[in-house]
Amino acid sequence: MLQIQENVSLKNFNSFGVEASARYFVEISRKEELTELFLDPQWKTTKTLVLGGGSNMLLINNFDGLVIRINIRGIEHRLSHNDVFIEAGAGEVWNDLVNYCVIRGYAGLENLTLIPGSVGAAPIQNIGAYGVELQDVFHTCTAFELSTGNFKTFTKADCRFDYRESAFKNELKDQYIITSVKFHLSLTPNLNLKYGAIEQELSHRGITAPAIKDVSQVVAHIRVSKLPDPSTIGNAGSFFKNPVIGPELFAGVLAKFPDAVHYPAGEGMVKLAAGWLIEQCGWKGKVVGHTGTWKNQALVLVNHGGATGNEVYQLSSEIIDSVYAKFGVTLQREVNIIS
Repeated sequence: MLQIQENVSLKNFNSFGVEASARYFVEISRKEELTELFLDPQWKTTKTLVLGGGSNMLLINNFDGLVIRINIRGIEHRLSHNDVFIEAGAGEVWNDLVNYCVIRGYAGLENLTLIPGSVGAAPIQNIGAYGVELQDVFHTCTAFELSTGNFKTFTKADCRFDYRESAFKNELKDQYIITSVKFHLSLTPNLNLKYGAIEQELSHRGITAPAIKDVSQVVAHIRVSKLPDPSTIGNAGSFFKNPVIGPELFAGVLAKFPDAVHYPAGEGMVKLAAGWLIEQCGWKGKVVGHTGTWKNQALVLVNHGGATGNEVYQLSSEIIDSVYAKFGVTLQREVNIIS
Protein backbone atom coordinates (compact mmCIF):
# COMPACT_ATOMS: atom_id res chain seq x y z
CA MET A 1 0.00 0.00 0.00
CA LEU A 2 1.41 3.39 -0.98
CA GLN A 3 2.12 5.83 1.81
CA ILE A 4 1.29 9.44 0.98
CA GLN A 5 3.05 11.76 3.42
CA GLU A 6 2.14 15.40 4.05
CA ASN A 7 4.28 18.51 4.57
CA VAL A 8 7.62 16.77 3.98
CA SER A 9 10.91 18.69 3.98
CA LEU A 10 12.79 18.42 0.68
CA LYS A 11 16.10 19.70 2.04
CA ASN A 12 17.67 16.25 1.94
CA PHE A 13 16.20 15.49 -1.49
CA ASN A 14 17.90 18.31 -3.44
CA SER A 15 21.66 18.60 -3.89
CA PHE A 16 21.58 22.38 -3.36
CA GLY A 17 20.38 21.64 0.18
CA VAL A 18 17.87 24.50 0.14
CA GLU A 19 14.91 24.29 2.47
CA ALA A 20 11.53 23.72 0.86
CA SER A 21 8.63 21.44 1.64
CA ALA A 22 6.20 19.28 -0.33
CA ARG A 23 2.48 19.42 0.42
CA TYR A 24 2.34 15.70 -0.42
CA PHE A 25 5.18 13.20 -0.89
CA VAL A 26 5.32 9.58 -2.08
CA GLU A 27 8.18 7.20 -2.87
CA ILE A 28 7.86 4.76 -5.79
CA SER A 29 9.93 1.55 -5.67
CA ARG A 30 8.14 -0.43 -8.42
CA LYS A 31 6.72 0.90 -11.67
CA GLU A 32 3.38 -0.78 -10.89
CA GLU A 33 3.00 1.60 -7.96
CA LEU A 34 2.59 4.45 -10.42
CA THR A 35 -0.46 2.70 -11.82
CA GLU A 36 -1.80 2.29 -8.28
CA LEU A 37 -1.08 5.92 -7.42
CA PHE A 38 -2.92 7.39 -10.38
CA LEU A 39 -5.96 5.18 -9.96
CA ASP A 40 -6.84 7.75 -7.29
CA PRO A 41 -8.50 10.63 -9.20
CA GLN A 42 -7.13 13.13 -6.66
CA TRP A 43 -3.60 12.83 -8.07
CA LYS A 44 -4.69 13.16 -11.70
CA THR A 45 -5.59 16.79 -11.06
CA THR A 46 -2.79 17.61 -8.60
CA LYS A 47 0.39 19.38 -9.66
CA THR A 48 3.27 16.88 -9.56
CA LEU A 49 7.04 17.04 -9.32
CA VAL A 50 9.14 13.97 -10.09
CA LEU A 51 12.33 13.61 -8.06
CA GLY A 52 15.28 11.33 -8.69
CA GLY A 53 18.56 12.39 -7.14
CA GLY A 54 17.47 16.04 -6.96
CA SER A 55 20.81 17.03 -8.46
CA ASN A 56 19.76 19.20 -11.37
CA MET A 57 17.09 21.38 -9.84
CA LEU A 58 16.66 24.52 -7.79
CA LEU A 59 13.62 24.81 -5.54
CA ILE A 60 12.49 28.42 -5.31
CA ASN A 61 9.40 27.91 -3.12
CA ASN A 62 7.56 25.20 -1.23
CA PHE A 63 5.90 22.77 -3.65
CA ASP A 64 2.13 22.91 -3.31
CA GLY A 65 1.42 19.56 -4.91
CA LEU A 66 2.60 15.94 -4.99
CA VAL A 67 6.32 15.15 -5.06
CA ILE A 68 6.95 11.68 -6.51
CA ARG A 69 10.37 10.31 -5.60
CA ILE A 70 11.41 7.57 -8.02
CA ASN A 71 13.39 4.82 -6.29
CA ILE A 72 13.01 2.03 -8.88
CA ARG A 73 16.21 -0.03 -8.75
CA GLY A 74 17.84 -2.87 -10.67
CA ILE A 75 20.42 -3.29 -13.46
CA GLU A 76 20.30 -6.01 -16.12
CA HIS A 77 22.61 -6.65 -19.06
CA ARG A 78 22.50 -8.67 -22.27
CA LEU A 79 25.41 -9.41 -24.62
CA SER A 80 25.14 -9.83 -28.38
CA HIS A 81 28.58 -10.29 -29.98
CA ASN A 82 30.36 -6.99 -29.23
CA ASP A 83 27.14 -5.18 -28.34
CA VAL A 84 26.06 -4.76 -24.74
CA PHE A 85 22.53 -3.74 -23.79
CA ILE A 86 22.13 -2.45 -20.23
CA GLU A 87 18.75 -1.67 -18.68
CA ALA A 88 18.64 0.20 -15.37
CA GLY A 89 15.82 1.31 -13.12
CA ALA A 90 15.19 5.05 -13.08
CA GLY A 91 16.01 5.24 -9.38
CA GLU A 92 19.52 3.84 -9.73
CA VAL A 93 22.31 6.27 -8.86
CA TRP A 94 23.91 7.30 -12.15
CA ASN A 95 27.49 6.76 -11.01
CA ASP A 96 26.64 3.30 -9.67
CA LEU A 97 25.55 2.38 -13.19
CA VAL A 98 28.77 3.82 -14.66
CA ASN A 99 30.87 1.79 -12.19
CA TYR A 100 28.84 -1.36 -12.95
CA CYS A 101 29.73 -0.99 -16.63
CA VAL A 102 33.36 0.04 -16.20
CA ILE A 103 34.11 -2.91 -13.89
CA ARG A 104 32.71 -5.33 -16.48
CA GLY A 105 34.47 -3.71 -19.43
CA TYR A 106 31.29 -2.36 -21.03
CA ALA A 107 32.45 0.75 -22.90
CA GLY A 108 30.54 3.97 -23.51
CA LEU A 109 29.78 5.54 -20.14
CA GLU A 110 33.32 6.09 -18.83
CA ASN A 111 33.43 9.82 -19.71
CA LEU A 112 30.21 10.32 -17.74
CA THR A 113 31.79 9.22 -14.46
CA LEU A 114 30.74 11.07 -11.28
CA ILE A 115 27.88 13.02 -12.85
CA PRO A 116 25.45 13.38 -9.94
CA GLY A 117 21.84 12.28 -10.16
CA SER A 118 19.72 9.30 -11.10
CA VAL A 119 19.43 7.16 -14.23
CA GLY A 120 15.86 8.34 -14.88
CA ALA A 121 16.90 11.98 -15.04
CA ALA A 122 19.71 11.34 -17.53
CA PRO A 123 17.61 11.28 -20.74
CA ILE A 124 15.55 14.27 -19.66
CA GLN A 125 18.66 16.43 -19.43
CA ASN A 126 20.68 14.57 -22.09
CA ILE A 127 23.55 14.68 -19.62
CA GLY A 128 27.04 14.99 -20.99
CA ALA A 129 30.67 15.54 -20.08
CA TYR A 130 34.11 15.44 -21.70
CA GLY A 131 32.90 15.01 -25.25
CA VAL A 132 30.20 12.36 -24.62
CA GLU A 133 26.45 12.84 -24.28
CA LEU A 134 23.78 10.44 -23.14
CA GLN A 135 22.30 10.34 -26.66
CA ASP A 136 25.54 8.67 -27.84
CA VAL A 137 24.77 5.55 -25.77
CA PHE A 138 20.98 5.74 -25.43
CA HIS A 139 18.87 2.90 -26.83
CA THR A 140 15.33 3.25 -25.41
CA CYS A 141 13.50 4.22 -22.25
CA THR A 142 10.21 3.18 -20.70
CA ALA A 143 7.92 5.83 -19.24
CA PHE A 144 4.54 6.03 -17.52
CA GLU A 145 2.00 8.32 -19.18
CA LEU A 146 0.12 10.26 -16.51
CA SER A 147 -2.98 10.94 -18.61
CA THR A 148 -3.63 7.31 -19.64
CA GLY A 149 -1.84 5.19 -17.05
CA ASN A 150 -0.06 3.31 -19.85
CA PHE A 151 3.63 2.55 -20.21
CA LYS A 152 5.35 3.63 -23.43
CA THR A 153 8.74 2.87 -24.96
CA PHE A 154 10.65 5.83 -26.41
CA THR A 155 13.36 5.47 -29.06
CA LYS A 156 16.25 7.89 -29.51
CA ALA A 157 14.32 9.66 -32.29
CA ASP A 158 11.28 9.98 -30.03
CA CYS A 159 13.36 11.75 -27.40
CA ARG A 160 14.49 14.55 -29.75
CA PHE A 161 17.83 14.95 -28.03
CA ASP A 162 19.76 18.19 -28.31
CA TYR A 163 22.46 19.88 -26.23
CA ARG A 164 21.18 19.39 -22.62
CA GLU A 165 17.68 19.08 -24.09
CA SER A 166 15.09 16.42 -24.84
CA ALA A 167 11.39 16.12 -25.59
CA PHE A 168 10.86 15.43 -21.88
CA LYS A 169 12.02 18.96 -21.07
CA ASN A 170 9.91 20.51 -23.80
CA GLU A 171 6.82 19.23 -25.62
CA LEU A 172 6.44 16.17 -23.33
CA LYS A 173 7.20 18.00 -20.09
CA ASP A 174 5.11 16.79 -17.10
CA GLN A 175 3.37 14.16 -19.25
CA TYR A 176 5.58 11.13 -18.54
CA ILE A 177 7.58 9.58 -15.70
CA ILE A 178 10.61 7.58 -16.82
CA THR A 179 10.80 4.18 -15.08
CA SER A 180 13.82 2.57 -16.78
CA VAL A 181 16.48 3.34 -19.39
CA LYS A 182 18.25 0.98 -21.79
CA PHE A 183 21.75 1.75 -23.10
CA HIS A 184 23.68 0.40 -26.08
CA LEU A 185 27.33 -0.10 -25.09
CA SER A 186 30.19 -2.12 -26.53
CA LEU A 187 32.87 -4.63 -25.58
CA THR A 188 35.17 -2.82 -28.02
CA PRO A 189 36.10 0.60 -26.59
CA ASN A 190 36.07 3.66 -28.83
CA LEU A 191 37.64 6.02 -26.32
CA ASN A 192 36.97 9.77 -26.48
CA LEU A 193 40.09 11.43 -25.05
CA LYS A 194 40.10 14.81 -26.79
CA TYR A 195 37.93 16.87 -24.45
CA GLY A 196 39.17 18.67 -21.38
CA ALA A 197 42.34 17.52 -19.65
CA ILE A 198 41.89 13.77 -20.18
CA GLU A 199 44.92 13.25 -22.46
CA GLN A 200 47.06 15.49 -20.28
CA GLU A 201 46.19 13.58 -17.12
CA LEU A 202 46.71 10.20 -18.81
CA SER A 203 50.14 11.36 -19.97
CA HIS A 204 50.92 12.60 -16.46
CA ARG A 205 50.14 9.11 -15.18
CA GLY A 206 52.31 7.48 -17.85
CA ILE A 207 49.36 5.71 -19.48
CA THR A 208 49.86 5.39 -23.24
CA ALA A 209 47.28 2.67 -23.99
CA PRO A 210 44.35 3.53 -21.72
CA ALA A 211 41.52 1.15 -20.89
CA ILE A 212 38.02 2.39 -20.04
CA LYS A 213 38.89 2.03 -16.33
CA ASP A 214 41.77 4.49 -16.81
CA VAL A 215 39.50 7.01 -18.54
CA SER A 216 36.89 6.71 -15.80
CA GLN A 217 39.50 7.24 -13.08
CA VAL A 218 40.98 10.26 -14.86
CA VAL A 219 37.55 11.84 -15.41
CA ALA A 220 36.76 11.28 -11.72
CA HIS A 221 40.06 12.94 -10.75
CA ILE A 222 39.40 15.95 -12.96
CA ARG A 223 35.82 16.38 -11.69
CA VAL A 224 36.83 16.12 -8.03
CA SER A 225 39.58 18.70 -8.55
CA LYS A 226 37.14 21.19 -10.10
CA LEU A 227 33.73 20.53 -8.58
CA PRO A 228 32.49 20.59 -4.99
CA ASP A 229 30.97 17.50 -3.35
CA PRO A 230 27.21 18.09 -2.84
CA SER A 231 27.40 16.14 0.43
CA THR A 232 29.65 18.84 1.92
CA ILE A 233 28.54 22.00 0.09
CA GLY A 234 25.21 22.42 -1.68
CA ASN A 235 25.38 22.67 -5.47
CA ALA A 236 23.89 21.25 -8.66
CA GLY A 237 27.07 20.95 -10.70
CA SER A 238 27.23 23.13 -13.79
CA PHE A 239 24.50 25.75 -13.39
CA PHE A 240 24.68 27.15 -16.94
CA LYS A 241 24.88 25.66 -20.40
CA ASN A 242 27.90 26.39 -22.55
CA PRO A 243 26.44 28.90 -25.04
CA VAL A 244 26.42 27.96 -28.72
CA ILE A 245 26.66 31.03 -30.95
CA GLY A 246 26.82 31.87 -34.64
CA PRO A 247 29.95 32.90 -36.58
CA GLU A 248 29.11 36.61 -36.65
CA LEU A 249 28.71 36.92 -32.88
CA PHE A 250 31.77 34.74 -32.35
CA ALA A 251 33.87 36.97 -34.60
CA GLY A 252 32.89 39.94 -32.44
CA VAL A 253 33.79 38.10 -29.23
CA LEU A 254 37.12 36.92 -30.65
CA ALA A 255 38.03 40.42 -31.85
CA LYS A 256 37.77 41.75 -28.28
CA PHE A 257 38.84 38.58 -26.46
CA PRO A 258 41.28 36.58 -28.64
CA ASP A 259 41.90 34.05 -25.85
CA ALA A 260 38.21 33.13 -25.50
CA VAL A 261 37.86 29.41 -24.81
CA HIS A 262 35.79 27.82 -27.57
CA TYR A 263 35.01 24.59 -29.42
CA PRO A 264 33.46 23.83 -32.82
CA ALA A 265 29.74 23.03 -32.57
CA GLY A 266 28.99 22.01 -36.15
CA GLU A 267 27.47 23.87 -39.12
CA GLY A 268 29.60 26.96 -38.46
CA MET A 269 28.42 27.30 -34.88
CA VAL A 270 30.80 27.73 -31.96
CA LYS A 271 30.45 26.63 -28.35
CA LEU A 272 31.92 28.99 -25.75
CA ALA A 273 33.01 27.87 -22.28
CA ALA A 274 30.47 29.39 -19.89
CA GLY A 275 32.86 28.97 -16.97
CA TRP A 276 35.48 31.06 -18.74
CA LEU A 277 32.96 33.80 -19.56
CA ILE A 278 31.78 33.96 -15.94
CA GLU A 279 35.34 34.00 -14.62
CA GLN A 280 36.26 36.93 -16.90
CA CYS A 281 33.44 38.88 -15.26
CA GLY A 282 35.07 38.45 -11.85
CA TRP A 283 32.68 35.89 -10.38
CA LYS A 284 34.99 32.94 -9.71
CA GLY A 285 35.06 32.17 -5.98
CA LYS A 286 32.91 35.18 -5.15
CA VAL A 287 30.68 34.94 -2.07
CA VAL A 288 27.32 36.73 -2.13
CA GLY A 289 25.41 36.38 1.15
CA HIS A 290 24.86 32.66 1.75
CA THR A 291 25.65 31.71 -1.83
CA GLY A 292 28.38 32.25 -4.41
CA THR A 293 30.43 30.57 -7.12
CA TRP A 294 32.84 27.71 -6.52
CA LYS A 295 36.49 28.67 -6.00
CA ASN A 296 37.75 26.19 -8.62
CA GLN A 297 34.97 26.49 -11.23
CA ALA A 298 32.92 29.63 -11.81
CA LEU A 299 30.26 27.61 -13.64
CA VAL A 300 29.13 26.08 -10.33
CA LEU A 301 26.88 28.02 -7.95
CA VAL A 302 27.02 26.91 -4.32
CA ASN A 303 25.05 27.14 -1.11
CA HIS A 304 27.53 28.09 1.62
CA GLY A 305 24.85 27.26 4.20
CA GLY A 306 21.40 28.66 4.77
CA ALA A 307 20.86 29.99 1.25
CA THR A 308 17.32 30.03 -0.09
CA GLY A 309 16.49 28.92 -3.59
CA ASN A 310 15.56 32.48 -4.42
CA GLU A 311 19.01 33.74 -3.33
CA VAL A 312 20.70 31.28 -5.68
CA TYR A 313 18.35 32.24 -8.49
CA GLN A 314 19.03 35.97 -7.99
CA LEU A 315 22.77 35.32 -8.11
CA SER A 316 22.35 33.43 -11.38
CA SER A 317 20.42 36.38 -12.82
CA GLU A 318 23.22 38.79 -11.88
CA ILE A 319 25.76 36.52 -13.56
CA ILE A 320 23.67 36.30 -16.73
CA ASP A 321 23.39 40.11 -16.84
CA SER A 322 27.12 40.67 -16.34
CA VAL A 323 28.16 38.14 -19.01
CA TYR A 324 25.76 39.73 -21.50
CA ALA A 325 27.06 43.22 -20.68
CA LYS A 326 30.68 42.17 -21.28
CA PHE A 327 30.38 39.70 -24.17
CA GLY A 328 26.93 40.20 -25.70
CA VAL A 329 26.27 36.50 -25.04
CA THR A 330 23.20 35.31 -23.12
CA LEU A 331 23.77 32.38 -20.77
CA GLN A 332 20.99 29.86 -20.25
CA ARG A 333 20.44 27.96 -17.02
CA GLU A 334 21.08 24.23 -17.27
CA VAL A 335 19.52 23.58 -13.85
CA ASN A 336 15.73 23.14 -13.76
CA ILE A 337 14.05 25.94 -11.83
CA ILE A 338 11.12 24.69 -9.73
CA SER A 339 8.89 27.55 -8.58
